[in-house]
Amino acid sequence: MRLNRQRLPRLCTDRLHVRLLEPHETDLMVRFRVENRAHLEQWEPLRQPVFFTEGFWQVQLRLTLRDFREGTSACFVVLSPNEDEVLGVCNYSNIVRGTFQSCQLGYALAEKHQSKGIMFEALSLTNAYMFQELGLHRIMAGYLPHNERSGGLLNRLGFEKEGLARKYLKINGRWEDHLLTALINDA
Repeated sequence: MRLNRQRLPRLCTDRLHVRLLEPHETDLMVRFRVENRAHLEQWEPLRQPVFFTEGFWQVQLRLTLRDFREGTSACFVVLSPNEDEVLGVCNYSNIVRGTFQSCQLGYALAEKHQSKGIMFEALSLTNAYMFQELGLHRIMAGYLPHNERSGGLLNRLGFEKEGLARKYLKINGRWEDHLLTALINDA
């Protein structure tokens, strides 16, 4: 499914704006990644030093726009209302059409914005967008069994546990088990 003619989504509440970043906004993403490097490393793959540079994010943001327009991913950035700070990210990747109509969800929130309900608010908006605007049937998300905060968030959003995947993803240099969950669009 090609989305070339579709405007880029902009989802807003009083507390946040959620949209795709454009290449001229790389400084926002670099600041988020540098400020949260230590906080996020326990939940993410090992990151090479280039990951924290403007050059890397110039290319990455171009690719995320291309992938969105081609219908293969939607990499949303959660911004403050005046859009001068990245609060977090929520990435819907591996969008598969045909009989599957599904995707994978991954997300990250800045350490200083934990426990404020921001990611719940952002994912409520973006999940609805993925179902209503993109017509997906299923959003899948996995989390580390010891990440109770992430498990609680997914549960509050209506994701249901489907099982345990042993050594599912390589996180911070180690193959880690993940609890698998899914949210189904029953509409």
